[in-house]
Parts: sequence; structure tokens; C-alpha cells
Amino acid sequence: MFLSDRVRRRWRQSENTAQNLEKTRRLFPTNRIRDAVYTRRGLKWGVPAMLLAAPYIAAVKLLSDVIDQAGSEWGWLHLVVLLCAWNALKMLWLGPMSLFALTRVRHREHIQHRNARREAVPRATPDEALVMAGGAS
Repeated sequence: MFLSDRVRRRWRQSENTAQNLEKTRRLFPTNRIRDAVYTRRGLKWGVPAMLLAAPYIAAVKLLSDVIDQAGSEWGWLHLVVLLCAWNALKMLWLGPMSLFALTRVRHREHIQHRNARREAVPRATPDEALVMAGGAS
């Protein structure tokens, strides 16, 4: 089996998993924020959304201190710390990626507007251009 076949198979498996988890995925706040930012209207809010990483970072610090003081009986909080750290990284990554997507979208829109303006200008034949310019009669 070739590498590309394996990659294609894994990609299909991940797509199936994503489709199966779509209903639960909408319940998590960072996923909802990410989905809202990655719309055309929401791309400008990527950098302010990075500020939402601060509460997650504070939660990581607070929970780490609680775990250190409480000992092994609060060990399950490590999972919550891991989840908060993952969400903080997700929010921090949202800003640069939304800026990159916004520049790409604006570039595409600029090209479409430029092409539309070019098509709107009527093309004149060389003879018509001479007559319109007051050339040889």
C-alpha cells in the first residue's frame, strides 16, 4: 500500500470522526468561538479573541497550585489543567491564523473587484479608438 493511500484512508477516518462528533463539538465554547471567528464577518475578531486565552492561563496556574498543595487526592485535576492549557493554546493560535485568513480573503476580493472593473470597461477596436480620440479623419 502506498503512502498516499494510507494518508487518504486516515483523512477519511478523521472526516468520519469529525462528522460523528459535530453535535457534541458545538457545545464547547472554544469551538463555537473558533467557528464564529472563521466566518468572513468574524475574521477581524481573531486578535481580540486571543484575549480569551488569559482566563484559561489563569485557570491553569490556579489549578496547578491547588494540585501542588492538595497532594495526590486531587490528581484528577491534571486532566482539567490539560484541557485549560489546550484551550489557551487554541485561543492564542486563533489570532495569527485569522489574520492570515483575512489577508488571503481580502486579496481574493481585491482580485475579483479588479477583474469585475476590467470587464465593465467596454473594449473598443483600434478604429473606434482613433475616431473617439479625434484621430485621422
